[in-house]
Amino acid sequence: MRYRLTFITGALVGFVLGARAGRERYEQIAATARKVAQNPAVRNTAESAVQQGRSAAGKAKDTVTSKVGDKMPDALAGKMRSGRNGNTPDSDWGPSNT
Repeated sequence: MRYRLTFITGALVGFVLGARAGRERYEQIAATARKVAQNPAVRNTAESAVQQGRSAAGKAKDTVTSKVGDKMPDALAGKMRSGRNGNTPDSDWGPSNT
């Protein structure tokens, strides 16, 4: 199901970006896409995917931490800890909350 949804999404995006059917057809496709995106089943699936991604990222973090351990330089470890929650406005590295 996941692969089918990914394929359909890619096909729709490709059609919208590559189509030369005119503005009217584009508006029709965009309206349909908005309608699908507002569907509760789609929203629940997207939320579930986000939660699974966060869970996988947490597991990956734990795996990397257990394998790297104390081998990481202190400066890099400090940047990673502070950058995780976005408390480093002067940092040019890591996630951005903008």
